Amino acid sequence: MSRVAKNPVLIPAGVDVAISSGQIVVKGPLGLFAQAVHPSVKVEREGDGVQCSAIEGAVNSKAMSGTMRALVNNMVTGVSKGFERKLTLVGVGYRAQAQGDKLNLSLGYSHPVVHQMPAGIKVETPTQTEILIKGVDKQAVGKVAAEVRAYRAPEPYKGKGVRYSDEVVTLKETKKK
Repeated sequence: MSRVAKNPVLIPAGVDVAISSGQIVVKGPLGLFAQAVHPSVKVEREGDGVQCSAIEGAVNSKAMSGTMRALVNNMVTGVSKGFERKLTLVGVGYRAQAQGDKLNLSLGYSHPVVHQMPAGIKVETPTQTEILIKGVDKQAVGKVAAEVRAYRAPEPYKGKGVRYSDEVVTLKETKKK
């Protein structure tokens, strides 16, 4: 069995986990999250935790038990604490402004870039050069952050562009004659 799957997912107070036929539903203070259970993994509630175990004889069941445990852990963390990604704009004239479920970006193009946020994802701009993307689903938050970063990825000579706050951009030296 996977080493990850051996540890149960502990459920904090205020979070409710319901396991029905092929589906796991997690409710918490930040919302509700549902996920399909992989057919080669058995998910069961044990005391104050959730245990994922491999079904003997199924293909990839050992690997999928660890993956399923990680997904359930992300669901529990998402509905209790939530996930966030912070982006930073580096460059003269680069600005961001959140308006409801839209993010307006000025990234040096001849037109403003407007990014529509999907359902369940919230965006904030504490300053004009910082973007905070928050949500319950870790995968969705990461995907939206990657989409926003892709509008103007950091270039290697001056470091201008949209980058993650913890990202380190190594600058190249310009060509010398």
